Amino acid sequence: MAEHVRVGIVGLGTVGSGAYRLLVDSAAHVARHAGRPVVVERVVVRDPHRPRAVAVPPGLLTTDIGAILRDPSISVVALLVGGLEPARSMMVALLESGKDVVTANKALLAEYGPELFDLARRHGRSIAFEAAVAGGIPIVAAIGECLAANRIESIRGILNGTSNFILSRMEEEGADYTEVLRLAQAEGYAEADPAMDVDGTDATQKLALLTHLAFGTWVPWAQIPRRGIEGIDLDLMATARELGYRIRLLAIAARAPGAGGGGVALRVAPTLVRLGTPLAETRGAYNAVSIVGDAVGRMFFHGLGAGQMPTASAVVADIIDTVVGRAAITFRTTGMLETDAPAGRRLEAGMVERHLLRFLVADRPGVLARIAGSLGEQGISIASVIQHEADNATGAVPLVIMTHRSPAATVSAAVDAIDRTDVIRGRSLCLGVVDD
Repeated sequence: MAEHVRVGIVGLGTVGSGAYRLLVDSAAHVARHAGRPVVVERVVVRDPHRPRAVAVPPGLLTTDIGAILRDPSISVVALLVGGLEPARSMMVALLESGKDVVTANKALLAEYGPELFDLARRHGRSIAFEAAVAGGIPIVAAIGECLAANRIESIRGILNGTSNFILSRMEEEGADYTEVLRLAQAEGYAEADPAMDVDGTDATQKLALLTHLAFGTWVPWAQIPRRGIEGIDLDLMATARELGYRIRLLAIAARAPGAGGGGVALRVAPTLVRLGTPLAETRGAYNAVSIVGDAVGRMFFHGLGAGQMPTASAVVADIIDTVVGRAAITFRTTGMLETDAPAGRRLEAGMVERHLLRFLVADRPGVLARIAGSLGEQGISIASVIQHEADNATGAVPLVIMTHRSPAATVSAAVDAIDRTDVIRGRSLCLGVVDD
C-alpha cells in the first residue's frame, strides 16, 4: 500500500467539520484521486469539549497548533479559521514549518496575499485557496490551470450569495430590502451583522484574488470601487424590468481600453443585467462567474457559492491537488506569485458601458431639457427616457435615463454636476449596464 499522507485541520467550524467528514467518510474516494490514503492526523480547535456535528476521536483534538507545527509527518494543513488574526500568524507559522496550506479565508489572502504568497515561495511551499472564492465552483482552477492558454479579457461574477438571495427575493416577492434581509438572516443566508455581504466587501475581496490570478495584477481590495445593495428599492427593480433588465451585485474586472500593458478596470456594484442572460437568471444564494478568454471566448460557471459541503468539497479538492503535486506546480507558475506586477488602472473609471441614471427632479417645464443638455455637454448620448407621474407627497418626479456607451468617469462627473443644480430633489443613482 502506498504511504499515507497525514494532514492537519485548524478550525472545526462549519467548513472544517464538512472537510473532516469528507476526508473520513469518503476516504476511499479521496485515496483513489490522491493516489494514496489521506489521513487526518490532528485537528486544532479552541474547545475540545464542545459538542460537534462530526464525531472526532478525542486523541485527534488539540488546542495547540504547535502539535501540527512540530510534527514532521503532517505535510498538508487545512487552515479553516476566519478573520485576519490569528489566521495570519498561523499561516506564517505553518509555512515556516514546512507545511503546504489549504485555506478558505478570502479576507486573509485579500489583505496579506503578497506577503503570504512570497513567504510560501521562499520556503518552497504552496497555498491553495479554491474554497476562498465562490464556494464549490472551481473558478480558481479554471483560471489558473484550464484557461492558462488564454489571455483573460474580462471577469464578471456574482460572488456573494447573500446579496443575490436578497435581490432575488425582493424581485420575486415584491418585498422591500429590510424585510428580505430579516428573512435572509432567519434562514441562515445572512449573518447577524450582514455588512460585509451587503456593502460589497465580501465580493470585492474575492474579486481582488481573481484579478491577481487572471491578470497578474495585485490591487489592494480596499482600492477597488465598491457599492452595496442597500440603496436598491422596488421602484428601481420595476424600472429595470420595464427596460428588460434585472439588478445583480456584479464584481467586474476587465482589461481597460487603451490601457496598454496590464491595465485593468475594476468595480463591485449593483448592475443592470439583461433578462435571459445567465447572470440575470442566477437566483437565490447561487454564485456565477462569466469569463472571456481571447482563445476560448465566453465561459460560464454556476453553483452554490457558500454552505458547508460545497465549500468543504473545494477544500478537500485542494488537499488532493496538494498531495499529487498539482497545487505546487500551479502556485509556482500562475500570476499569484507576481507580486511586483504593475497595478495598472484600478478604477471603475476605466470602464466604457451603458448606464442607467435615475434622478428625482422638480416638477416643472424644461427640467428634462436641462439634464439632457448637461449630459450632451459631456458627450453622453441618451438612448431612452422614462418619466412617471410626480410623487404627490414630495412633488418630485422620478426621471430615468438610459445612456449609450460612455466612459464611467465621464458619466459619474456629469451626474455629480447635475446633482449640484437646483432641479434635483433627491439622491441620484447611476448603475452600469451589461447587455451580453
